[in-house]
Amino acid sequence: MTSPAADVRPEPVHLVIMGVSGSGKTTLARILQTRLGWPYAEADEFHPQANIDKMTAGTPLTDEDRWPWLAAMRDWLTEQARAGRSTIVTCSALRRTYRDVLREAEGRVRFVHLTAAPDVIAPRLDHRAGHFMPPSLLPSQFATLEPLADGEDGAVVVVDVPPEEVADRALAALGIASGPTPDAAEGGARG
Repeated sequence: MTSPAADVRPEPVHLVIMGVSGSGKTTLARILQTRLGWPYAEADEFHPQANIDKMTAGTPLTDEDRWPWLAAMRDWLTEQARAGRSTIVTCSALRRTYRDVLREAEGRVRFVHLTAAPDVIAPRLDHRAGHFMPPSLLPSQFATLEPLADGEDGAVVVVDVPPEEVADRALAALGIASGPTPDAAEGGARG
């Protein structure tokens, strides 16, 4: 007979890789997905076409544009948590109010805030191909950015080293060991 305690699964953890465009969110998320084996989704996948059209035209999004996008991500995180899966999701999550929406998801939501000076980020955007976010919107992102505050579950990681080292820093700061977890076998990419 199995004891009730043996049937308890650990609470799923959702790592939200946050920061301005060009900070390395996708690169870090892919490395962490490889190391941890957790399902991974890009915030861009949750944008309605109207948001993509605005950003492509160089128009910053308003809060009204962002609420449905954030709610869709929150709902995906909850869906994964109900299936017992920890996840990784990239999201600018520039304001605390945006992060508050994501924190409503079931499971433990933790943030990894990737940071660097604008003069480090801007050249990355200039050399990035195939993305709808134009470099001209970077100043508005820095103006909107509210860094993680005391009491927010997460870590700030400076992206001044190669991506694998950024991943090492992030995992160490969060106290997460590399290597697939039991729920990884049940996961997969969003789709």
